[in-house]
Amino acid sequence: MSRSKSLLLVLGIGAMVLMVGCDCPQKLEDMKAQNRLQQQRIDELENELGICSGQLQKYQQDLDSLTGRSGADLGARDATIAALEADIEAKKALIAKMQEQLLQGGTPLPPEMNTMLQEFARNNDMVTFDPETGSLKFKSDLLFDLGSDEIKTDKIPAIKALAGIMNSQEGSSFDLVIVGHTDDAPIRRAVTMLKHPTNWHLSVHRAISVEDLLSKNGVAPQRLAVKGYGEYRPLEPNKANKGGNPVNRRVEIFIIPGANVANPPAAPASFSAAPAPAPANQ
Repeated sequence: MSRSKSLLLVLGIGAMVLMVGCDCPQKLEDMKAQNRLQQQRIDELENELGICSGQLQKYQQDLDSLTGRSGADLGARDATIAALEADIEAKKALIAKMQEQLLQGGTPLPPEMNTMLQEFARNNDMVTFDPETGSLKFKSDLLFDLGSDEIKTDKIPAIKALAGIMNSQEGSSFDLVIVGHTDDAPIRRAVTMLKHPTNWHLSVHRAISVEDLLSKNGVAPQRLAVKGYGEYRPLEPNKANKGGNPVNRRVEIFIIPGANVANPPAAPASFSAAPAPAPANQ
């Protein structure tokens, strides 16, 4: 190949790389714009829901005062109330679905973030990364002792490493949603129940522990959200008679475009549901 052709080939490859690189910020801005529009639509639906709930309450109060009215009048009012109730339930379902989509992303991340998170997962045997949804999954059995929300000492460096990724130039434009899950094995030990009365409490407390450690390592609190589903979002069936399943015990972290919150309120220094007992089995 002649020197001129080689130079043209190198220049062409360089131009393609520049084009790909320039496309990532635009994709990020598009994701942010989509999230803003979705949140705006949720706000509109919640306003409509409030109006419908007010109308329903008024109709029910009117219905209580309709003594001596004809059956036709009462039937019409019942039909109106039923229609309002159906509309309210439909709006609630749509809001819940949109909030779930907004919260859990489901959008691939830019290549730079994908590369960093894939490397992070490769270096940590308790973590898997799904590039299709921009989500990390931590195995709770490796991150926590059974029945505890205290992160194991030898696993703290992994959370610190994730904080470093999120505080990097590539990660600083993203927020994190931390979601705790358990299996259906009930909490039986009295000392554990003092702090975690149910699996739901345990799932939330574990998510808060991860959030707290990320925050202590420089991830701004306004970039962090916490949820807990307890035993109600299993990945696989649990064993019979509430026998549980280790696969369902997990902490998921969804990485989503940042909300760019201005002047956020100061976050509390820490969270504690009750005086922490010594780590105990569930």
